[in-house]
Parts: sequence; C-alpha cells; structure tokens
Amino acid sequence: MSDAPSAPTPGFLVWRLSMKWRVAVDRALAPLGLTHAQYSLVASLRDMRQAGRKPTQRELADHTGLEALYVSKLARSLEAAGLVERTRDPIDTRAVRLALTDHGMELAVQAIDLAHERFEVLLAPLGGPDADRTREFTRELAQLLEVPVE
Repeated sequence: MSDAPSAPTPGFLVWRLSMKWRVAVDRALAPLGLTHAQYSLVASLRDMRQAGRKPTQRELADHTGLEALYVSKLARSLEAAGLVERTRDPIDTRAVRLALTDHGMELAVQAIDLAHERFEVLLAPLGGPDADRTREFTRELAQLLEVPVE
C-alpha cells in the first residue's frame, strides 16, 4: 500500500470548484443580502424577462439545476423581500409563475455586476472571461452537464 496521496478525481475537483465559486459569490453578494442560490434565481429571472418569458417554478428549477421544492422556498423568501412576484398560471392552476418586481430587477442588475466582477478574478488563470481557454472550458462543462443522470 502506497503512502502517496492519490490524484484528485474530476468529480472531486468539480465539487471543490463549485464550492469555491459559491463561497466567492456568497461573499460578493452579501452586501446586497443575497445568497448564491437566490442570485441564481434573480439572475435567471432577469435573463428570462429580457427574453420575454415568465417561467414557472418548475421551469426555473430545470434551468438552474436546483430542486423544485428549493426553488419554491427561495421564491417565497424573495417574494417576502419584495423582489419576486408569484402568480398562479391562468391555464394550469397548479403552476406558479415567477417574475421580478421592479425592485428585484434593480437588485438583479447590481448582483449580476458584482458576480461578474468575481468571475473575472476566478477566470483570470484561464485568461479571463473572454479568453479562448475560458470558452473551451465552458464548452466542456456544458458537454458534461448534458450527460443524463440516471
């Protein structure tokens, strides 16, 4: 049996990287009173609003990769903070549609700016957000995310 440490696995490295990024974004957004998970919702809702969409909680869960129950809980807390409106879908009354309030939109823009500043620092080893290495890394991550979970 060898005493040499084994090389980290890709799964371990992805986990560590995701935790590092989550902590970095949590710290960057703390002055706005948002967590990384809340940021995922408000930033996604902003992008969807700009595309003319008002997603259901389920659609937002699928988009963010968060569990639907967690999205529901986050949406309720964001609604209580005056950032999100939750409305019943007129056709499917079981579905809840989400939209940013005007205040939520303002906060989302601020949060996105702060997160992007942090991403510039985190992506510096690859040459920054617009570097070829970053684009290739992004393509590879997207490819891994397309693999279905059984």
